[in-house]
Amino acid sequence: MAIQFQYNKTSLQTLEKNLKMRVRALPTIKNKESALRMEVKRAKDDIRRSEQELEQKIASYETMIALWGEFDTTLLEVKDVKMSIRKIAGVRIPVLDEVIYTTRPYSLFNSPKWYPDGLALLKELAQVGIEQVFAARKLDLLEYARKKTTQKVNLFEKVQIPGYEDAILKIKRFMEDEENLSKSSQKIVKTRQQRLKEEVAV
Repeated sequence: MAIQFQYNKTSLQTLEKNLKMRVRALPTIKNKESALRMEVKRAKDDIRRSEQELEQKIASYETMIALWGEFDTTLLEVKDVKMSIRKIAGVRIPVLDEVIYTTRPYSLFNSPKWYPDGLALLKELAQVGIEQVFAARKLDLLEYARKKTTQKVNLFEKVQIPGYEDAILKIKRFMEDEENLSKSSQKIVKTRQQRLKEEVAV
């Protein structure tokens, strides 16, 4: 990215102000990046843990697989999912607060006696499944924010700050050269005037 500038004091002051702002902001952005990196790792660990939990719950009830064939799947329904928003390192993340289920009435006398346990198990499995969806969304949002922050750190560190420093150096050299030329030309003019005065005096 080429930095636009002109060879004058106003442009120099603008560049110095922009450079100072970026140098001051860089440590904060780096801290945000490392915080996001840690949160991404934590989110990945949470997803792995919930996947293992779900697998264990399913495996522990595999012996009852024949019974699930007679279970009425319309008895339980997820009515609502309540959530809130929490900020993690400046990123808005949805947080699961509560899952509201509706259970259709069924006959305790005509249904198998394990139905209440089956409903409780289904609620547990649904809860873990919904938590996984929230964890995956959290990971996506954190990953995206981390990538953007890393890009900004690289832009500041590798492109803008060196670019501004280079432009400032060029302007300063140009202005020094201009000043030296001005002084040299003044000396030349002064020397000529003195010579003319001496010639006139002779």
